[in-house]
Amino acid sequence: MSEATRYRTLDEFYGFYLGEHRDRTCRRLHFIGTSLSLSLLLAAVAARSGWLLLLAPLQAYALAWIGHFFFEHNRPATFTYPLLSLRGDWRMWWEILTGKIPF
Repeated sequence: MSEATRYRTLDEFYGFYLGEHRDRTCRRLHFIGTSLSLSLLLAAVAARSGWLLLLAPLQAYALAWIGHFFFEHNRPATFTYPLLSLRGDWRMWWEILTGKIPF
């Protein structure tokens, strides 16, 4: 089933996404990975560094997948819904940052 067939919007997908991130350690690893990714992206632009640009998503996914495989014990949503999962991660990051979801 394609991403567009099952979930048409981020709002439709987000409930499923949060259900895949019930474990607090998994959410923390996502938050840390996304924060580091943002920092690396900004540093890549400032330093005009392609290496930092490549490193940003790699380290973010590495931390997120550690959270899923070792703490959440599920398959990352990225494998089935890559674009919605990326958007969901940033939304969850914002909701953790603003206190809507506990860190």
